[in-house]
Amino acid sequence: MTSHSIPSLSTTFKIGGELSVYRLGYGAMRLTGQPGNFGPYADWEEGKALLRRAVELGVNFIDTAEAYGPGENEAIIADALYPYPLDLVIATKGGVYKPAPNNIQADGRPESLRRGVERSLQRLKREQIDLYQLHRPDPKVPFSESVQTLAALQKEGKIRYIGLSNVSLEQLQEAQTITPIVSVQNRFSLSDRTHENILDYCTEQGIAFIPHGSLGAHPLKQGTPLSTTQGILAKIAQHHNASTTQIALAWLLHCAPNILLIPGTTTISHLEENMSAGSLELSQQEIIQIGQDSTKMSVT
Repeated sequence: MTSHSIPSLSTTFKIGGELSVYRLGYGAMRLTGQPGNFGPYADWEEGKALLRRAVELGVNFIDTAEAYGPGENEAIIADALYPYPLDLVIATKGGVYKPAPNNIQADGRPESLRRGVERSLQRLKREQIDLYQLHRPDPKVPFSESVQTLAALQKEGKIRYIGLSNVSLEQLQEAQTITPIVSVQNRFSLSDRTHENILDYCTEQGIAFIPHGSLGAHPLKQGTPLSTTQGILAKIAQHHNASTTQIALAWLLHCAPNILLIPGTTTISHLEENMSAGSLELSQQEIIQIGQDSTKMSVT
């Protein structure tokens, strides 16, 4: 995003030009066991209540993955929300193997991807997955082979749209020569704009960009310049009677019209706070000030 091309804020985006979603969604990863997002969520009923509250607040885009649990995160979504609202879009990811907490290994073999899709369909209680994303490229498998497998599953009707996660611009462009790609899920936040070139490309191409680690968050860490009362972020938050977290989310929404946010939380109060960020209108000057101030920070 360049400072001379600040987009106007729109509340919705159409994935694949068809699936209209509210741009503030919910990332469900944290509704899993700890440590390492492994096993079922400790308070299953509370997790279900949070998911239902998210839908009540207008969320119609939920992000999950086979690796979260593994499988347990998809299961709690189905337990809480099935039968699903007609406009609810669930995005899941596959192509990794997770044998233990914090042990995630890429597995982009065709047989693994096929098995993953079938299992996700079963856990989510769906006949077709709205958006299926390759979780990460597997260096042991030709990237084109993994993408071709997803394209074949799409032709079979098991996947509606295909997305990618943790990819380079070159990999995204290679995938586009094989099949239409409607989303990219890469790390992006106020303090980490490593993939800004991919965001710009996705914006030009009409591809949804789904930042993960959007609040991961050196700019929000207590004691850093952006979170102190003297920081630009804090000053703008005070002006809008909002939290610095809400301003950071609003800034991301203003960066590009194709950004879909999926902040995760395990409390309803925090969920409600995050969702309120969608109604914050920042001025062009504020957007530029926040962006420029955050670049002064080093990301570790």
